[in-house]
Amino acid sequence: MVRLAALLAAALLAAPAQGACRLALVLALDVSSSVDEAEYALQRVGLASALDAPEIRDAILRGGTGDVALAVYEWSGRFQDRLHLDWTFLRSDADITGAVAVLAGMQRSTSDYPTGLGSALGYGAALMARAPRCDRQVIDVSGDGINNQGFGPALAYKHFPFDDITVNGLVIEGHDPQVTQYYQREVLFGPGAFLEIAQGFEDFERAMSRKLYREINDLMLGALPQ
Repeated sequence: MVRLAALLAAALLAAPAQGACRLALVLALDVSSSVDEAEYALQRVGLASALDAPEIRDAILRGGTGDVALAVYEWSGRFQDRLHLDWTFLRSDADITGAVAVLAGMQRSTSDYPTGLGSALGYGAALMARAPRCDRQVIDVSGDGINNQGFGPALAYKHFPFDDITVNGLVIEGHDPQVTQYYQREVLFGPGAFLEIAQGFEDFERAMSRKLYREINDLMLGALPQ
């Protein structure tokens, strides 16, 4: 009996603790035809730099109990989604450095397709369905335009599995005067969903840094660093 109790105790210690992952985060980047090569570079480098920032590293590694898991894909037209970073636990500075290197070295998947936000969200839901088990599930969609191909966000939310998923937005203003209102009305989804606004692609890194900080720390508006 003593040996059995010892084996059971060892098994419990070896098993992952419930809630060991606090956040599964998907970042979805717009590469539709409205994004030119210079803007794509600002987006790619801005994302890598935001993830690499000291305050973001600190939030990931010391901002709460449990791990952060990250996945990143690009989206444009229907069936034009490309996964660049599959699910990766960010448990150390080395893990973050590896993810930053992948993002900084991304090669654009396409530049000739329209904006298919509904299908992009569907892809994100499918990706989240095989995410690690985490306390929170967040899809973070950035873009500079409204849906102009195929089904829109409303049908994606109706027909894809979005239970317990929050969808936040990062709007890049400058190309479409309707984009901010569209994301507020059609894209944001789930409890605590929020929108961050970049004043053009030159402002993407700042906006992404603020959004990552808020998502990773699960902060309400007003608690962000300026």
